[in-house]
Amino acid sequence: MNTTRRGLLALGAASGLAGKARTASPVLDWNSVQAHAKGQTVAWNAWAGDNRTNAFIAWTNERMRVLHDVGVQHVRLRDTSEAVARVVAEKAAGRDGDGSVDLIWINGPNFLSMKQQNLLFGPVVDALPNAALIDREGKPATMTDFTVPVDGLAVPWRMARIVFLFDSARVDAPPHTMAAMLDWARAHPGRLTHPTARNFLGATFLKQALFSFAPDTAALQRPVVDSEFAPATAALWTWYAALRPFLWRAGRNFPESGPAQRGLMNDGEIDISISFNPAEAATAIAQGTLPPSIRTYVLNGGTIGNCSFNAIPYNAAHKEAAMLLADFLLSPEAQAHQMDPRLTGSATVLALARLSPADRALFDDLPKSPAILSDAEIGRTLPEPHPTWMTRLVEEWERRVTA
Repeated sequence: MNTTRRGLLALGAASGLAGKARTASPVLDWNSVQAHAKGQTVAWNAWAGDNRTNAFIAWTNERMRVLHDVGVQHVRLRDTSEAVARVVAEKAAGRDGDGSVDLIWINGPNFLSMKQQNLLFGPVVDALPNAALIDREGKPATMTDFTVPVDGLAVPWRMARIVFLFDSARVDAPPHTMAAMLDWARAHPGRLTHPTARNFLGATFLKQALFSFAPDTAALQRPVVDSEFAPATAALWTWYAALRPFLWRAGRNFPESGPAQRGLMNDGEIDISISFNPAEAATAIAQGTLPPSIRTYVLNGGTIGNCSFNAIPYNAAHKEAAMLLADFLLSPEAQAHQMDPRLTGSATVLALARLSPADRALFDDLPKSPAILSDAEIGRTLPEPHPTWMTRLVEEWERRVTA
């Protein structure tokens, strides 16, 4: 089995992996990790707002039990900050081992916060045998989270990319810029919305608009400075103030999540919606939660893309099993399973050219759908702004919509 290539994690003599953050050691024996993990159950803290992802996590429990005698307990979160808060509280209480959180599906501001507070175990990525399959060059987002280098402290899981869905039975020409979205909404009042900005998808709607209206998009890759926030976002808020009265329910209410937004589209209440999954339409059509007339498009100039990560807290009780699960999620079997448009349709983090013919066939044999864009059609990927921009945007949105 693989050993690490860059000195990583130490095995404790009696209790498995040491309960310290960023533990360094020249070698880790993967056979020892597997031996210690046997019989453990991973407390995987993951957002539970999407039934398809919940079903995928249940499937991982079945496969991990068969392959490794390791269980997966889905600790269902409304927000990732719930799990982060538990780790912070445990550290404050001196609980530096036997923590209640083994693995967190984490992104953006939450990852930055845990990294800054030294609350993550690792670096761990290069300790995982399947990490050799990650497409680090072709998909650089697998190495950074909202501009913040992950430094091996978070394991990529699946790719995400902003797309827009529209009902082709009612919409002939959807707007291909954020500015044009205002004109479309004026002509079709109440037929457009976005999730609340308290939800990551709603926050990304604002970030996508910020890319369109900010005078200097390069500044978005740096931490926001108080003196720069107002001038950088002025055009965005002018646009949004004009747009909001023409949104669903005149912008007085917003769906709580992507699935809630999808329900509005399925019920025929709206005609255009935003998604972070390019296969969203195909998956929902296959599962009967959207009509067959739904199609996908992207904006001129590109849309925001990122990568979903999993991270192990510094005090996790079952680090070995968490590493084994993170590695399994990188396997061609798991990556192809979640990419199936009949399931979650999530894009892979792997470099398919590196796979064996048998593993590559798992992807080549996936069903095709007219609701999924080709790589050429999906075009340019825009980088996520620094996490501080999202935090400030959400705060300002809250202030404006509750004023």
